[in-house]
Amino acid sequence: MGDRRLVYVMDPMCSWCWGFAPVAKALIAQAAQAGVATHLVLGGLRTGAGAALDETKRAYILKHWQSVAETTGQAFRFDAALPEGFVYDTEPACRAVVAARLLDPGCAMVLSELIQRAFYVEGQDVTRTPLLVELAEAAGVPRIEFAEAFDSVQALDATRRDFAWVEDLGIAGFPTLLAERDGQLALLTNGYLPLEQIAPLLARWLERAAQG
Repeated sequence: MGDRRLVYVMDPMCSWCWGFAPVAKALIAQAAQAGVATHLVLGGLRTGAGAALDETKRAYILKHWQSVAETTGQAFRFDAALPEGFVYDTEPACRAVVAARLLDPGCAMVLSELIQRAFYVEGQDVTRTPLLVELAEAAGVPRIEFAEAFDSVQALDATRRDFAWVEDLGIAGFPTLLAERDGQLALLTNGYLPLEQIAPLLARWLERAAQG
């Protein structure tokens, strides 16, 4: 059957990825039933941001969130979201998921969803390292191990490699779901689509991959 896997390219602080989270979970389970694992790649939606959001940018982002909520039905907290002084830098959250992936790949997806929920539903600042450590522990990664991995050169380099891979492929939007077989990538979706549209595509790919 060759080497097969799903590649899920996302960013925990990407609102459409939060909207897609239940769809992604269902598709990952569908692939797992066929013996196909999923590899999580972090996209780096907004990295290296040094300036706090101004009111215009904040209003623009919250309007975007509203669209995601209406389209996907996912919960968002708008009251006091993106408070004054907030720096929208997704690198720490991405690196947290990469660190979890290095320690225990099975915990990476769990952590990404905990970060999403903390940010979008609970209004927490997921750029803060202490919160990321807490969330990682909740995802099943020991606190001390995670804290060391999060600050390690290995995690920094692995995160940069993820960003570079995404950029080299020309992936401009998230979520993106790819099916990989023997190094060949097939695009299942670039951007949000409901489960009923993607599940049949994945089923056909899984069937062909099993036959090959």
